[in-house]
Amino acid sequence: MAQDSHPATYTPLLNLRETERAIRMIKEFFQINLAEALNLLRVSAPLFVPADSGINDNLNGIEKPVSFRIRVMDGQKAEIVQSLAKWKRLALADYGLQAGEGLYTDMNAIRPDENVGPLHSIYVDQWDWERVMTPEQRNLGFLKEIVEKIHDVLYRTERYVAEKHSAIKPILPKKITFIHTKELAERFPDCSRLERENRISREHGAVFINGIGANLADGKPHDGRAPDYDDWSTPTELGDGLNGDIVVWNPVLQRSFELSSMGIRVDAEALKRQLELTGTEDRTAFPFHRRLLANELPQTIGGGIGQSRLCMLFLRKAHVGEVQSSIWPDEMREELRQRNITLL
Repeated sequence: MAQDSHPATYTPLLNLRETERAIRMIKEFFQINLAEALNLLRVSAPLFVPADSGINDNLNGIEKPVSFRIRVMDGQKAEIVQSLAKWKRLALADYGLQAGEGLYTDMNAIRPDENVGPLHSIYVDQWDWERVMTPEQRNLGFLKEIVEKIHDVLYRTERYVAEKHSAIKPILPKKITFIHTKELAERFPDCSRLERENRISREHGAVFINGIGANLADGKPHDGRAPDYDDWSTPTELGDGLNGDIVVWNPVLQRSFELSSMGIRVDAEALKRQLELTGTEDRTAFPFHRRLLANELPQTIGGGIGQSRLCMLFLRKAHVGEVQSSIWPDEMREELRQRNITLL
């Protein structure tokens, strides 16, 4: 099945009312258990930030954020957040949280450059979380430990949904499999990046693919990553990368399905290295980067977990628009209606 194609036949397991109730149930259960598993405090987060603060993320480096001028502040430019990776780290410092403590928040973003389809919308909703760690925890073993805690919450959430809705059968494995992008490329050398993820997630059900952002043998990364939040270039026992994605097999779409992007965040050394690798040294002029280079921010691990993605997977929906309200082309709505897919 193509990356953005729909299933040939599709019948929703829940109607609109049942879907809305189930969305609330999933979100309440998951965030409560995630906070308990990772020792996270729920906090309020900004919808927009000053454009000159360096706090906003440019994701793969090419997405343009939505911006506007603030009249009562002499026309200062602000941007709708694309993610809160940097803001969370500043918040940890401001809240005075210690190693082993963290925070999470509901992150709502607008990404107008997104190619919309079954998996992508211009509206993004996710749980953004960040936790303080010690310098000694800056290793692959600690990253795996946190990934396993998150996967356990995913596993229990799906079973909770299945208990409430008999039509939904659990599919996630109890344990998540770990594989590095270099190992993935060596195992499937003749496949595209997407097909590699398809094959490994189909085989294991749930995988954590780490080392995303560093170049592979062909000189290109498995996928793009901004240089100033995840540490994707630190040497480890597997090569490069203290970051990655949680990817599962989606039985409705018959393809790999990313639920979370996360990782150990850059320290001053990693930030310098990755800004140089990407030719973005000019970012050192931003307040966030200056504080990080001056070692004024805690070392952290964090990520984002897609709220609509979780609901889409656990409710066996064929399109993200079935679990969130967004804007879609009229022709897309009509095509989906004919396929028995009703967008909110």
